[in-house]
Amino acid sequence: MSKLDDAIEAAKKQMKAQSIPCNEELLRNLAKGLGPSIYSADGKLVAATDAKEIATVKKNFIGKKLGETDEGKQDAAVAYAIDKIGSSNRQKLRTVFCYLIVKKLKKESLFA
Repeated sequence: MSKLDDAIEAAKKQMKAQSIPCNEELLRNLAKGLGPSIYSADGKLVAATDAKEIATVKKNFIGKKLGETDEGKQDAAVAYAIDKIGSSNRQKLRTVFCYLIVKKLKKESLFA
């Protein structure tokens, strides 16, 4: 399997464990869009308790990639992703985290 396939399988496993419905086409397209960050040991995870990391996700992913600049909506999307994966789960895969943000903000068409 390729690195992309491995990343997608890991994401699907986490989604299944958290009872998160998975649209495989959206997941694959999103994973491709996230680029090489999902392959490194540090980059593939989101440190949800790190304010700097969350600010980066909001600025670069939600703001730039998704085009959502409303801070209230950004905060709600991040909170939704943290809640769905589980706040106590320290292994928040970036692919799953971003997938949930895309779903919450209804931006699936950007990855069609």
